[in-house]
This record gives sequence, structure tokens and C-alpha cells, in this order.
Amino acid sequence: MENKRDSWGSNLGFILAAVGSAVGLGNIWGFPYKMGKSGGFTFLIAYLLLAVFVGFVVMISELAMGRHVGKGVIGCYHTLSKKFKWVGWLAVFSPFIIMSFYSVLGGYCIEYMALNMSNLAFAGAEISAGADLFTSMLMNPFGNVIFTILFLVICYLINRGGISGGIEKFNKVGMPALFVMLVIVIIRSLTLDGAVEGLKFMFVPGYAVEGGFIAEEPNFITVLATAGGQMFFSLSLAMGVMFTYGSYLSKKENLVKNAALIVFSDTLVALMAGLAVIPAAVAISGPSATLSGPKLLFITLQDVFNAMGAAGPLFGVLFYLLVLIAALTSAVSLVEVVTTFFLDRAEEKGKQGNRSKVVLIVCLAILVEASVVAIDGLGAGGLGESLGSGLPVPFKEAAATVLADGTVQYAGWNDCWLDFMDVLSEGIAMPLGALLMSLMVAWEIKPKLVLDEVRIGSNAKIDTFYKICIYVITPLGMLLVLLGQLNDFGILKIFG
Repeated sequence: MENKRDSWGSNLGFILAAVGSAVGLGNIWGFPYKMGKSGGFTFLIAYLLLAVFVGFVVMISELAMGRHVGKGVIGCYHTLSKKFKWVGWLAVFSPFIIMSFYSVLGGYCIEYMALNMSNLAFAGAEISAGADLFTSMLMNPFGNVIFTILFLVICYLINRGGISGGIEKFNKVGMPALFVMLVIVIIRSLTLDGAVEGLKFMFVPGYAVEGGFIAEEPNFITVLATAGGQMFFSLSLAMGVMFTYGSYLSKKENLVKNAALIVFSDTLVALMAGLAVIPAAVAISGPSATLSGPKLLFITLQDVFNAMGAAGPLFGVLFYLLVLIAALTSAVSLVEVVTTFFLDRAEEKGKQGNRSKVVLIVCLAILVEASVVAIDGLGAGGLGESLGSGLPVPFKEAAATVLADGTVQYAGWNDCWLDFMDVLSEGIAMPLGALLMSLMVAWEIKPKLVLDEVRIGSNAKIDTFYKICIYVITPLGMLLVLLGQLNDFGILKIFG
């Protein structure tokens, strides 16, 4: 049987899949909060500048190298570089580790959607307050593992269909549905009494302090590092995704136009997610509301739906379905990175890789690591008092600080297994991988390879812009992002 590489059925399918990969949980719980606490419109300007001069350049590079070589990320590095070929392993390590907590959070979305659906179907059935409900869920590790399995089963069913028959088909339905549901939730969010305070938090410089949301304004370097970190992860860079998706692209496609569309669409959806989430959270809970992370999704917003009366469960179902789709569109791209690596290895050995079996093995491997995160329950001691506060976390004691009152405080990256996995992937492997990739393009394989590939389907004159960015701006930007991430996670205290 001849081993034939899959390809995208249409350029629209590729765009929707790439945007779907970029639009994930970080857009919904991270972007709007970081924008608000970091100066509102000032943060947005910094984000857009970094997206153009760093994000766009890295994306063009990854897509071009993926299409040029026609292999996944490890195959690209091994083909193009002698000095940096090991960096490809960072780009496979990252998505595999990210899936350890992404699949658990996806399972939470399914569980919350089911709870709101039950409330909708059985009028009068009450859902507990957000904090009580979330705590109860975290203390039920076996239930969390079951919902994690369900999330991974959905990923398996999508990925086993391949690029055109699985991922592209799902995104052609999922992304328009996500957009429509976002618009519906935005309209309801903005019509709540007090929603204007949430808009001020997001867009008005200095209002986060004035309104009592945060104690003090961050300095310029912190804003720049925060914007860079959000831009980087929001665009799915250095996860191997754009290498992998690019390897399935036709030579006739315009890489410049596609990359620009992905950057624009992802930023638009991130802003829309903020309009859907922050005004509603502030309207119900005020400045004391938790406005980022899992607690925003599963405590603050569940309280919002509980406060809406009879219509609350309907909007709860819509919202958690929306978040589930966002999680799935990202998750299937991460699974595909690892899957493509194994299929490419089989092809190199002259064998026909069985996609269904490979995807199954990848999902089972993810389940093993995800079960640790699910059982840990965000450090809540899900298995009961015998384990104290969650499962033992590597290096937790090394990250401990004894405060003046004698209490012990752990660094943010070591509170629980989710945080530990997050720092390994998003905090270290991804920004380090992107920094090394930009150095590889600039100083080993040279920008000409990327620019020649770009010219195949595009007449855009980006040579001078690309060279200035890849030689100077992008490496410096990536170094800042890496330092900013280490600072945000509490590993290094650089920016205060």
C-alpha cells in the first residue's frame, strides 16, 4: 500500500484549523484579564506590535519550513539543521505536556455543560454556588478522570480522520459555531447591569487600580513581557503546530496572507472572549471577582449563570459548549503534532503508519499523565485527607518561602501538578524553542530559505521586513518573553 501524505481540502479549512489551534482556553481566561491589569489599551498596542514584529515572523517561518520539508517539526529540524536539530524535540515535548492539563480542563467543561443542561431539562433543579461546585468537583478525582477520558475520546475520533477528513471537517463546523455562540454570549454579557465596569477594566488605562481590581500598575517592562507572553501562546507558536499544519499545505497557498489572517482572527476572537467574559463577571461579582484562570471559568462565571434566573442554564450550556469547542480545536492540533511525528518516522522506514493506532497510543499516553493532574485536583487533595493537599509535586519544597508570620508559600509554578506541567511547557520549553528557532533561521539556514518558500505562492515584498525582524527584533523579543514567563511563574524575579 503506497504511503500518501494527507493534505488540506481547502485553504479555508487550513485557516479555520490554524485559528482554532490558536484560539484556546488561554484566550478566554488569560487575554482579557492580562489586558485589564496591564493598562488596557496600552497593553493592546504592545500586544499588536509584538504580534506583527515577532508573532507574524515566527509563524511565517514555521509554516514555510513545514511546507518546504513536508514533514512534522522534528523532521523539519533534522532536515534543515545540524546545530539545532535537537530543538525539534522541545516542540513535541511541549504539546504532549500541555495536553496533560488541557484534557483535564476540557473534561471540566463537559461536566459543567452537563450540569447546566440538567438544570435546563429539569426545571427547579438547583446548581450549587460556583465555589462549592468547583470544590466538590475537584474532590471527586475519579469523576474527573472519567470526563478527561471522554474529552480524549472526542480528540481521538477527530484526529483519526486525518487532516482533511477529521481536523478540517471539525473546524469548519466548530469555528463558525464558536463565533456565533460568542456573539450571543457577548450580547447578554453587555446588557447586564454593571457591565460597563468590566469594559473599563479591559480598555481604560489605569482603571484596574482606580476600580480596585489590582493594587498597583505594573511597570512598562512587565507590560511588555506580559503582552509578549500572551501573544506567543495565543498564536500556538513553538508547539510544532504550524510546522505540522504547514507540512500539509499546498505550494499554491499564500503564506503571507494566511499568517496575517491567523494573527488577525486570533486577536479578534481574544477580544470577543473578553467582551463575553469580563463584563459579566464584574457585573455580578464586582472588583472582588476572580478574573483569570480556571476559577474564572468554573467559579465566577457559574455564579453569573446562577444569577441570571431561568435563562441562566441556557447561557451556561452555550458558554461551556463554546469553551469546549475552543479547547477541542486546540487539543486536536496538539495531538496531531505528536501523531505526525510517529507517522513520519514510519514513512522514513518505508512503512505505512496506521493513523488510528498511532492516535490511540498517543491519546492513551496523554491519559496517563492527565490522570495525575485530574487526581491532584489543582492541589485540592482530591483523593482525600490521606494525601493532605493534593499529590506530591516535584521541587515543591525547593520553591517554598516562609513568610514573616510563619506560613509557607509556594511559588506559583509549584502549587499543583497543573502549574508544574504549565511551567515545563509554556514557561520554559516553548519560549526557549522559539528563541532557538529564530537563531537557527537567522544564523544557520539563513532567511533566504524561508523567503524563497514564501515567494512560491505570494508576491508580497517582505524581504527587508523579515530580515530585520529575524536577525534582531524577533530574537530580542523572544528573549524578553522567556524572561517574562520565568518572572510570571515565579521562577526568577526579574521585573518585580
